[in-house]
Amino acid sequence: MLPRLLLQPLIILLAVIGLAAAGHAANPHYDIRVLSSAPDQVSGNDVLVQILFKDRPVKSRPATRSRLRHLEFWLNGQPIKPEIRAGRKGHEVLVTGLREGENRLELHHRRQGPLASVSLTAHPTTGPIFSGPQQYPFVCTVTTELGKQPLVDTDGDTGFPVLSESGNQIGLSRDCSIEPYVTFVYRTTDGRWEPLPDDGTRPDNMARTTLTDGRTVDFIVRQERGTINRFIYSFATLADNGESPWEASADHWNGRLLFHFEGGVAIGHSQGRISGRALEPEVLKKGYAVIYSTGTRTSSHYNLQVGGETALMVKEHFIKRFGVPDYTVAIGGSGGGIQQYVYSQNHPDLLDGGVPQYSYPDMITQVIHIGDCELLEHYMDVTDRNNPTWWNTNNRSWLVGLNATDNYPDPFADAKRALGYGTAPGMTECIPAWRGLTALVLNPNYGQARNQELMQPAGVMDDVQWTHYDDARNIYGLDENGNPRTVYDNVGVQYGLSALVEGNITTAEFLKLNAQVGGWKHPNDMVQEGFPYLGAFSPANFDPWSRRNMMLSPDGVTPAPRTEADIEAINAAYTSGLVFDGQLNMPVIDWRHYLEEVLDMHNSHQSFSARQRIINRMGDAGNQVIWFTDTRPTDYSDPEEPEPREEYNQTWMALEVLHDWITNIQDNPHLSIAENRPAEAVDACYNTDGSLIDAGEDVWNGILDSNAEGACTRQFETYTTSRMEAGGPIEGSVFKCALKPVEAALSDGTYGNTTFTGEEVDRLQEIFPSGVCDFNEPDQGRPAG
Repeated sequence: MLPRLLLQPLIILLAVIGLAAAGHAANPHYDIRVLSSAPDQVSGNDVLVQILFKDRPVKSRPATRSRLRHLEFWLNGQPIKPEIRAGRKGHEVLVTGLREGENRLELHHRRQGPLASVSLTAHPTTGPIFSGPQQYPFVCTVTTELGKQPLVDTDGDTGFPVLSESGNQIGLSRDCSIEPYVTFVYRTTDGRWEPLPDDGTRPDNMARTTLTDGRTVDFIVRQERGTINRFIYSFATLADNGESPWEASADHWNGRLLFHFEGGVAIGHSQGRISGRALEPEVLKKGYAVIYSTGTRTSSHYNLQVGGETALMVKEHFIKRFGVPDYTVAIGGSGGGIQQYVYSQNHPDLLDGGVPQYSYPDMITQVIHIGDCELLEHYMDVTDRNNPTWWNTNNRSWLVGLNATDNYPDPFADAKRALGYGTAPGMTECIPAWRGLTALVLNPNYGQARNQELMQPAGVMDDVQWTHYDDARNIYGLDENGNPRTVYDNVGVQYGLSALVEGNITTAEFLKLNAQVGGWKHPNDMVQEGFPYLGAFSPANFDPWSRRNMMLSPDGVTPAPRTEADIEAINAAYTSGLVFDGQLNMPVIDWRHYLEEVLDMHNSHQSFSARQRIINRMGDAGNQVIWFTDTRPTDYSDPEEPEPREEYNQTWMALEVLHDWITNIQDNPHLSIAENRPAEAVDACYNTDGSLIDAGEDVWNGILDSNAEGACTRQFETYTTSRMEAGGPIEGSVFKCALKPVEAALSDGTYGNTTFTGEEVDRLQEIFPSGVCDFNEPDQGRPAG
């Protein structure tokens, strides 16, 4: 006779087999909800779930502890004993022991047999989940960022060297993983982070902080760091002195989870750098938890498919460690703001709200007009150097659209004059803000990764193609020559069209400009950059425009070739979600400090570009609020160092408003996001000290409509782009315009009251043999429907 301990599982197993053979369905009153990720996007060997009990008629709620006592869990056909813990929204069940690939988690009743099941797909913690083959070679930075050696993970000869404590090489790492570890720090009374003493003593300079629930506690933070999806992650939560590193308490956590994204521009092949924003004191002091990853920092890479995947994985592992948050909100500037728009669109369950700071709608549509910057600056400085029109700084905005001012002298004006080129005394935003970024995005020769010289074997980095298109080759695909497909296109673009219509330039100037402006070579044909990007100054090496990589007219008469994009690449940019197409699935307060007068790259029209896309897609922009704060300099007497105003950061106020907005949404799920807006969630603009200038639904009138200018519109001038000056829309998401015949443009009002002579019409036809842009039609690369 079998012992009783063996008999019970056997009876249950036989019952399960019998029920399955008889075709019995699972109990309709029970269900398994996966809390930590989508069921097919689990990473690592564990998953957090919750058991739901369905009341009649169909309302689901977490099963009670008493019900759980009668239940058993089975994983891949074997009974298991998971960890059951109290969560903020009912019990949570941490299941461990998943195998890579397909898994089946079942819920059984001790007597009644199977009740519910769920299929789970587990992926390595090193990734990928859905972003496709990972990028190699990949340079480790845990050594310089954390002082940790990566794990040896390959027997091959390619990777990052791993050293022993004595400094001898013991192997190579391809994925740069480390084991997670925990440190404790405290905030000092003078605003610094210091290591918490190991002996449990309380430093005299330890700050105290008041939580959102009114409790005052020591400002101590537990920081966990490790690697997920090959990038460095950080979890930061308030802690108690003497807390065990791996029995982390959530007693001081207010349930709010903040994901801090960061910006920058990079091409990948690196683990990236971790910044102090992983320990954001303004929110930690209130009891927020803060999560962070170098993979959600666009100074590591700009492949937002990989970034979104990383964000999902980082949040997943936080939830498995600490439990489900009340909500997740994000902050982040520039590329950190882009990620909020793009991830809300692509991964609606990742975030519940966000504060995009000085943001853009996305990165890739910036290439459309910023890719024009050097082409137009080169035209004004070199091709049309003798035209005094371009010696006036402000006139240059007629072509580039961006702001221009003499308050910031062109640092190479004297060099350009000495070499016989034209110039203006000041600069457009193209020069101090965007110079070099076209090369960074397009030129496969121009780029590098920190620590790349350590990679083995020697020369392994020499074949890296340093372009955005190669960084996202899994999205764009390869052409017939094996090169990544590209999206920059200026075929049919009539540069300076608005200036012509407004009478600022003549028909002759307009025709010469569009005949000779040219385009960019294919990345495969580009050569290395010159001065000021690389090398010393010399007349031969002086090339601030990247002229050597342009397609120009060889004789000054034949129209210079324009650049043509790959339709498949544009289509992929849309379908992959690299383009923010206006689907905003959460409330956002888009905040920016006004930087137009200092020619900063974070130009203010971008907030309205995002808004117009939202309107186009969703019918209205009730999910988005726009706030500006005035940060204009007060003294330009030293152009190299203009005196900035003391800046007020509206982010923390925005987070409080978002808290009310998200809470309203949770309390009133039958209402829309816009219908749940609290009174404070309204368009507004602020003075430098944070005081309100004006707020209301009409403060930004006159930017996206023909109404009289609102109070904020009058206070903060916005500028345009080269494509808007060429007749394009403010949303700025037309990669490849539809073309219409020149004859149609001449008769449909495209040129306003401008008249061309017969000879000029012939020239226009010669410059645009395929036609000119018709911006009333959609992007030719946009997927149908």
